[in-house]
Amino acid sequence: MKKRILGNGLEVSAIGLGCMGMSEFYGPRDDQASMRVLHQAVELGCTLLDTADTYGNFHNEALIGDFLKENRAEVQIATKCGIVRQPGQYQRRIDNSPEYIRSACEHSLRRLGVECIDLYYIHRLDPNAAIETTMQTLAALVAEGKIAHIGLSEVSASTLRRAHAVHPVTAVQTEYSLWTRDVEAEILPTCRELNIGFVPYSPLGRGFLTGRFHSQSTFEADDSRKALPRFTPDNLKANSPLSDAVMQMAHAKSCTPAQIALAWLLAQGNHIVPIPGTKRIAHLEDNLGAVNITLTPEDLAQIERALGDFQPAGARYTEEGMKGVNV
Repeated sequence: MKKRILGNGLEVSAIGLGCMGMSEFYGPRDDQASMRVLHQAVELGCTLLDTADTYGNFHNEALIGDFLKENRAEVQIATKCGIVRQPGQYQRRIDNSPEYIRSACEHSLRRLGVECIDLYYIHRLDPNAAIETTMQTLAALVAEGKIAHIGLSEVSASTLRRAHAVHPVTAVQTEYSLWTRDVEAEILPTCRELNIGFVPYSPLGRGFLTGRFHSQSTFEADDSRKALPRFTPDNLKANSPLSDAVMQMAHAKSCTPAQIALAWLLAQGNHIVPIPGTKRIAHLEDNLGAVNITLTPEDLAQIERALGDFQPAGARYTEEGMKGVNV
């Protein structure tokens, strides 16, 4: 597996593994299948595993902790704090208080079974909390050896600059894909300027860019996509020109749509490390294979021409899900 360097010299595999779906949102859990995927990911050279305390209400960190008992040396662990939810509920509050951050970090360390978290993100930012205070708290955790690198998720460019002035930020994690390109206006240029890594989550548009979903698609009862605005039948139909363009390029390059979507992200900068998630080994192998797909300048231009003035139909989250975004 090829490697890339995020900010502050943190070297990771060019494609990581998002682990959220192993615990909730995309259908039922299967811990045995998830464990097989984790082992195969390491076997294929994937070194960045991404989790958070809120995924499955702590289940995901505990699952990763079980995996780390025999595999700690092979991977870098990224986890997050800041979203507080009650078991079984999607509603959340955002907490960036120093007391909460310290407590959340200690609990994550115990669930993961590690002495130091490689990359610790603030999952969402509280607009009423001073980013300088938040960063001072995280910097103290770095000094104490409890976390090695600091990350921020879904942060605005202006807040990122203020945060980076207090302590170096290693990575920003925000949704980014051919379906969601908001970060190109300010966040990506700021990350390049400040030498901060960028970690796109949902790089396959929650599966949309693979061509799996159409206007008539149905979802399991516990699949959260059925509640997202972009996945309504009308919006899926309106967004179909994008998935069609990706599939056409995949056919021309003799690869899969997922590989095109990931290769496009990798081509946007050497500091970019996408983290597609999956519970299936076949999808894992497909995703990681994107590092071997080269999109030429002509390919990239063709994709842009095919999209033209395309704008995605539907918001990417419900109003509740947008709490703490672009603060």
